[in-house]
Formats: sequence, C-alpha cells, structure tokens
Amino acid sequence: MTYEEYLAKYGELTYRNVGVSMLPLIRQGRDTFTVRALHPGELCRRWDVVLYTRPPQSYVLHRIISVHDGGYDILGDNCVSVERNIPRERVIGVMTGYVRRGREHSTAELGYRLYVALYCKPYRFRIALRRLGALPIRAAHFLKRTFGRRSG
Repeated sequence: MTYEEYLAKYGELTYRNVGVSMLPLIRQGRDTFTVRALHPGELCRRWDVVLYTRPPQSYVLHRIISVHDGGYDILGDNCVSVERNIPRERVIGVMTGYVRRGREHSTAELGYRLYVALYCKPYRFRIALRRLGALPIRAAHFLKRTFGRRSG
C-alpha cells in the first residue's frame, strides 16, 4: 500500500523518520512524525512541514518556505539547497505532530511555533552561516590538491 493509499483510507499516517534532513526537529531512527491527508482543494501554508513525492519513487518530509502559483519551494530544516517549484499535486500530507523521547508534540504548541520562528524563518541566514563555515574546509582541500605532496 502506498502512502497515498494509506492516507486516503485512514486519513493519518505515523512514521519513523529516515535521514537527517529534518534535524534538529526530527531525529533519524528515534522520533516519529504524524501527517494527515490534505482535504480536497486544501492549500498548504508557508512553514508547514509536508510529505511529498519525489520522482521516481521516494517520499520526502520537508518544510514549505515559499508558496506561489501552482506550487511550493521546499527545504529540509537541516538542508542548504531549496527544492523549487514542487507542484501542489505532489504534496500528499501535512505534519500535525511528532513524538520525541516518548512525548507527543503538536505543531500548534508554543514550543514548536518558537522553533519555527527562531530556527526556520531565518533560514537564509542559517544557510549562509553553514556555507561560510564550510569555506575553510573547502579551501584546505583545494590547497592540499593543488600544492599537496608531490613525488619527485
């Protein structure tokens, strides 16, 4: 049964996360998340975490950072590359909550809303800092490749 079929039948899906793209919110192998099916004609909003399909056959849980005609721009909380123009038809559910350390959390609670405001909304700044932090490492690799040990 596909996730689309499961959501159509039961209206809600709880799943254990695979991957690190939604860190620090959802941790791989430890936390679970719950998504609900979208209602017919329902549009997602900026900052919603959505489950969507990525061809050919994978499902991704990431956050909407921009809404525009026909689709969304989407980014994982731990990612630096935005996926642009994801068609609305590929979004199959929206996250309503998650479980961490045995405790249920809702996307409506204050702690989650603070996380979105303080960590997710300044995503451009966070991405810039990560890229700047990677510069010394990339420079060191370049210098090693260019001027590294040479046999002679």
